[in-house]
Amino acid sequence: MQIRKATKDDVLAVARLALIAGEGIPAWFWAGSAKPGETIEEVGAKRLLSEQENFSYRNVHVAESGDGIAGMILAYRLPDAEDAENLDELPGFIRPLVELEQRVPASFYINMIATFPEYRNQSIGTRLMGTVDDLARQAGCTLSSLQVFDQNRAALRLYQRLGYSVLDRRLVVPHESHPYDGHIVLLTRAVAS
Repeated sequence: MQIRKATKDDVLAVARLALIAGEGIPAWFWAGSAKPGETIEEVGAKRLLSEQENFSYRNVHVAESGDGIAGMILAYRLPDAEDAENLDELPGFIRPLVELEQRVPASFYINMIATFPEYRNQSIGTRLMGTVDDLARQAGCTLSSLQVFDQNRAALRLYQRLGYSVLDRRLVVPHESHPYDGHIVLLTRAVAS
């Protein structure tokens, strides 16, 4: 298993992994901009080709086995506090997520991490998380951050085992894109020097 920076050739596999990681949220956004005959995976792949947005192949590292891509991590530096997004312009169910991001400006934010089902329970997620400190230092960050639905107990345990601590939480706003209630949990960890 090798971990490498994603390329433009990886965007379709990364889009499929984003659908796994995104708890229904990417599917909802992508379905709204799909052209006739276009799959949501294809929409996501096109979005990943962005050279300006944070949701970009440029911010993805993939775990690759001999058979192809097994998993990915999408992570980047969050904006400074003065560059925060206007919450009023966001759909209501997204606001709690962005509110939590805004609690940790300029942190190295792990937006998504996922493995394909056939590669689960092989420590790929742990290995991908092992890249975070180096990537965070390269981005000039001293803190890494991530969010998880509290119902995803396995992920929450993994992050806490890796040294992440709960900083804050927000109630989930019910939405057709994800069937969750409960809380979205913000976790942080100091970047190792």
